[in-house]
Amino acid sequence: MQDFLKNFSLEGKVAWVTGASYGLGLAYATAFAQSGATIVFNDISKELVDKGMAEYQKLGIEAFGEVCDVTDEKQVRDFVAKVEQKVGTIDILVNNAGIIKRIPMIEMTVEQWNQVIDVDLTGPFICSKAVLPAMIKKGSGKIINACSMMSEFGRETVSAYAAAKGGLKMLTRNICSEYGQYNIQCNAIGPGYIATPQTAPLREKQPDGSMHPFDRFIRSKTPAQRWGKTEDLMGLAVFLASPASDFINGQVVYIDGGITAYIGQDPSNLDPSKLED
Repeated sequence: MQDFLKNFSLEGKVAWVTGASYGLGLAYATAFAQSGATIVFNDISKELVDKGMAEYQKLGIEAFGEVCDVTDEKQVRDFVAKVEQKVGTIDILVNNAGIIKRIPMIEMTVEQWNQVIDVDLTGPFICSKAVLPAMIKKGSGKIINACSMMSEFGRETVSAYAAAKGGLKMLTRNICSEYGQYNIQCNAIGPGYIATPQTAPLREKQPDGSMHPFDRFIRSKTPAQRWGKTEDLMGLAVFLASPASDFINGQVVYIDGGITAYIGQDPSNLDPSKLED
């Protein structure tokens, strides 16, 4: 049994998580560190990198962090070269950095559209392109893309985000198709609605004590009838980064409490007294 469990270990691996100063990126990196990996991360500003370094120090994780814009190919190449020199060859890449702009399509400017596409789709292309040569040379590597339920569904006001995440699903499959022969696996995680400080206002009780309308809507569409927790994502991330997933390639795995499999129920049928906080 112990020999089998070693397949889930990340000992000796270098894991790069983009945009991992906080939120889901921090959760992925924390899970990797607890599984034995050395963590490197980048973010768009020194303020965010410093914030991330402080969080890792609190957690007792020794991490290497630098300012790097994932949409700038030269910055990304320089970052990867610096990591290889100071830390080692990158074995695991998580394309986590992303943005969303909630703007009706007919009101969205081309500049706003391009910004979302650049960060959420072109960024993963640039970062993957930067680490693939060393992975090919080594004969192994893991790339994990941060997809979304919007990789499958449309929703009002998120046209650029949904287009980018749909494209990222196909980029995942194409990296698998091109580089699976080198023992490189590229898969994606598709989180559902996760309880984070950013989504807290959508889960607050109303002044009259009733559920927030969006909270009721999400729970009615989710068989688990709750929001996800960052901890719910950590196990899959470690699995997809580990040798245990060596024959899984080109897949998007949704961690959404069943929302992508369910047509949903009438929100008025929910009993708030039976719902998990």
